[in-house]
Amino acid sequence: MDDVEAGSAGPFQPSSGGCCQRRGLLEAALGLAVGLSALPAAAEDEAPGPAAMPPQVGDQLVFLGGDKKGQPIRPEDLSEGGPQVQAWPFDPKTKTVRDQNRLNMLVALRFDPKDLGEETRANSDQGVVVYSDICTHQGCPVNMWEKDLQFLFCSCHGSQYDPKNAAEVQAGPAPRGLPALPVKVEDGVIVVAGKFSGRVGSEIH
Repeated sequence: MDDVEAGSAGPFQPSSGGCCQRRGLLEAALGLAVGLSALPAAAEDEAPGPAAMPPQVGDQLVFLGGDKKGQPIRPEDLSEGGPQVQAWPFDPKTKTVRDQNRLNMLVALRFDPKDLGEETRANSDQGVVVYSDICTHQGCPVNMWEKDLQFLFCSCHGSQYDPKNAAEVQAGPAPRGLPALPVKVEDGVIVVAGKFSGRVGSEIH
């Protein structure tokens, strides 16, 4: 595995070698996964509060962390060709960040539109694509990036997804791809334009 690095908004620094062979990096990644698992998932038998509701049409995407935490994400904030930026949905009307349900964690990327598959292009705008950040294997955050292949990479068990082609599984134990979140660009900001394309998370999230 060559050139595996952390997503640009994630808490890790890029690694010069394979992440799965670096104990410290893997422990850090697992630590993040454990920490994020403490975030509540909305109970199925009660209506979630605004901060735990799934992304709604019209929500903006805001940075999950880093120096720009909480600020709206613009296409130019995303490096063309990756890596991913981690994000939360944000209701601009109520100023609510929907960060009280870890299933709302998102990754945003930007590519040349001509490099996107037909299905992916239909959910994108200006080459921007957005997916659930929750691995479909065991619910870890997909917070790493495989630079050479331009694949999203889960550091827990090595599942890889191709964000240019509907985040289909390319390697590892994940049983299905990452659900896409349709987006558009409005007033220079990335905005939710529809519902997730499929079920978010894993069987054990």
